[in-house]
Amino acid sequence: QVHVVESGGGLVQAGGSLRLSCAASGRTCSSIAMGWFRQAPGKEREFVAAISRSGGSTYYEDSVKGRFTISKDNAKNTLYLQMNSLKPEDTGVYYCAAEITLTNQYLLLRSQQYSAWGQGTQVTVSS
Repeated sequence: QVHVVESGGGLVQAGGSLRLSCAASGRTCSSIAMGWFRQAPGKEREFVAAISRSGGSTYYEDSVKGRFTISKDNAKNTLYLQMNSLKPEDTGVYYCAAEITLTNQYLLLRSQQYSAWGQGTQVTVSS
């Protein structure tokens, strides 16, 4: 069973940067596909980015392409989300998700595909 814990959220001005981290335990990162989701106040949780278990494949939601970078350090069992050029509409609680997969390049884009979730970390972008 995989457990994940996020960290790195905070308050930043528009145009600034933050890096979120997600520490995984219970399984090595090389055996799990991972993703980031976010939930703004009054809205449903939405997909942000995903990475395959090998780290060789990534996918982004359109509004974050070119600004956010998802990566994972399998040796440290840690997932990252580098967020640059932040906008007020990026505000929300960011969740890390993980799922054991058998295929190196398989990407999981829907929340229903993940069984392990972190508690979330708040990101607030002021205008």
